[in-house]
Amino acid sequence: MDERYDVVVIGGGAAGLSGALALSRARRAVLVVDDGTPRNAPAGHVHNYLGREGVPPAQLLADGRAEVVGYGGQFVEGRVDRAEREDDGFRVDLDGGGTVRARRLLVTTGLVDELPDVPGVAELFGGDVLHCPYCHGWEVRDQPVGVLGGAMGVHQALMWRQWTADVTLFQHTGPAPSDEEREQLAARDISVVEGVVESLEVTGGRLTGVRLAGGDVVPRTALVVAPRFTARAGVLASLGLDAVPQEMNGHVIGSYVPADLMGQTAVPGVWVAGNVADLRAQVIASAAAGLNAAAALNADLIAEDIRLAVAARSLAGVR
Repeated sequence: MDERYDVVVIGGGAAGLSGALALSRARRAVLVVDDGTPRNAPAGHVHNYLGREGVPPAQLLADGRAEVVGYGGQFVEGRVDRAEREDDGFRVDLDGGGTVRARRLLVTTGLVDELPDVPGVAELFGGDVLHCPYCHGWEVRDQPVGVLGGAMGVHQALMWRQWTADVTLFQHTGPAPSDEEREQLAARDISVVEGVVESLEVTGGRLTGVRLAGGDVVPRTALVVAPRFTARAGVLASLGLDAVPQEMNGHVIGSYVPADLMGQTAVPGVWVAGNVADLRAQVIASAAAGLNAAAALNADLIAEDIRLAVAARSLAGVR
């Protein structure tokens, strides 16, 4: 493969597919490079996506791919090792050894959830181990929910109390709540369990309890954790764009690649959208960001097309 496209979209999640759809409908030559490992694959359903509430993630992506193909967009399975600027665009090296060229890049590579090192957490993440109440709170409403303590433990416990009256904060390795925080937790009937969490108790593939280092088991059917959300920014780093820390309530919760409101980065010709640029974006927000970036990117291409046409006309001596 050694072809040239108007736009190469790196990453085929909601942001990438949304951008590819808009660009294909704008009659641009578009290639989407995707390795088929979406971040939300473990989740059973997508929520808060108006008109698609409860759709399985794989179905949403399959439908999106079909729509992009319907307007002439192309796909290749794989990853992008690196990208380099050339005089008239970018050279994109694929992990399978191929090379493609693009006038512009839209990078939608998402992020990696770096989970707490507690046995059972990774295996149940996206099912009974959760992090976002807006994504999963309704599904565990009124159930016994635990919160694994950390820098954001108290904040999460107080938030999840909106969905269930049975919330337990496991202090684990997190800081002890302040006097003010203890008063808030007590006022909301949230219990605090001291001690390090050793592992999760699982029966038939479902969470049944949280085991402490001393051997005690506290029955729970859902556990809330706070992953570190790390931007998948390798290809952007090869272009000179580094991820920066994202803070929340004075704590670093992850990293992202800076861009303007339309997704344009500090490197001309490179746009970003979705979780690589906004680690708090849910699926519908990522899709919207992909559309916005595509519109800005296409406007940039239109301006370049006009400049090239004027220059060609002048060179030909046409007045």
